[in-house]
Amino acid sequence: MLLFTQKGRCYWLKVYEIPEGTRTSKGRAIQNILMIEPDDSVRAYLNVKTLKDEDFINNNYIVMVTRNGVIKKTSLEAYSRPRTNGVNAINIREDDELLEAILTNGNCNIMIAANGGRCVRFDESEARPLGRTSTGVRGINLDKGDYVVGVVSQDPQAEDAGAHQVLAVSENGFGKRSDPQDYRQTARGAKGVRTLNITEKTGKLVAIKNVTDDDDLMIICRSGLTIRMPVKTISVLGRATQGVRLINIKEGDAIAAVSVVAHSEEEDNF
Repeated sequence: MLLFTQKGRCYWLKVYEIPEGTRTSKGRAIQNILMIEPDDSVRAYLNVKTLKDEDFINNNYIVMVTRNGVIKKTSLEAYSRPRTNGVNAINIREDDELLEAILTNGNCNIMIAANGGRCVRFDESEARPLGRTSTGVRGINLDKGDYVVGVVSQDPQAEDAGAHQVLAVSENGFGKRSDPQDYRQTARGAKGVRTLNITEKTGKLVAIKNVTDDDDLMIICRSGLTIRMPVKTISVLGRATQGVRLINIKEGDAIAAVSVVAHSEEEDNF
């Protein structure tokens, strides 16, 4: 696994080195497993089967996006030599932090969404590969006060490309799926188009995910409440709609995180 921190560092970890636990167990502090600075935290991780396959590491890329909309693409080969103390993955500006890192094959469309409800979609080729210690370039033109909440990649040439949708979720529990083709392709650094109709009822956008009918969605609230639902039960609606209610949010609470997991037929009482 490759783990990326908010300060732009990259660390390596074998999956078997991660302590196993139950759903309700506390787990161990990441600082006890990796040599991360006390004031740093993990923001993204990638599961890579091997870093020794020359063809694989030279033809795949890691795309990183920061909270302020900076995007950087670097060859996976630059991260193929693990070091105990980690390495610099991206140069983060003083008022910024790393938000997400995704693995691409060089032929993907990149979509970056902001909390104000706008999303930009552009071809991955518009972000040329940069060195490991560089800063990156502008990925989305943010409105004042807005910040990036998520990034997804989709390969239009993949055999299952038609099965993928874009899932948008707001902080007050509203969400929907939309066809990626509903998002007009623009140049990198544009303001983008509306991905969710933000109102006082919906609250700000908190997540954007790449999903299929075979996925489940995990929603975690700030209060700790967690629910799991099949993605196929979420309505497919137009890009500029506000979506449907996915979860009833109590007053003073809000959605804190959203994660896509493999579908399970087992009924879990969350």
